[in-house]
Amino acid sequence: MEADALKQLVIDALEDMKAEEMTVLDVRDKTTITIYMVVASGRSDRHVRSIADRIVERVREARMGRVSEESSRDWVLLDAGDVVVHVMLPETRQLYALEKLWSVPPAEVRASAGQ
Repeated sequence: MEADALKQLVIDALEDMKAEEMTVLDVRDKTTITIYMVVASGRSDRHVRSIADRIVERVREARMGRVSEESSRDWVLLDAGDVVVHVMLPETRQLYALEKLWSVPPAEVRASAGQ
């Protein structure tokens, strides 16, 4: 499956760049926008940017599609289709707690939204 190869490419790039606290979530049962959500931290805004750049470079080199990007100083979002990557500073990651958000079963999310 190409999604698994893309996920591994992202993981390898994160490891090469010494990204911290990497989490890989299989979200195919929660959304139709992607299969894997990867969240990782960088030690500084420059480290976050370098990690993201390496992922984009590796995807291009492997000819595994295009990568869309949204970024700020403390958070870079990369959308490679089957894999969406969030690279953040630790404090930003703690604030948004994406792992917790994507770990909540869909029925609980709907119930919470209506209250």
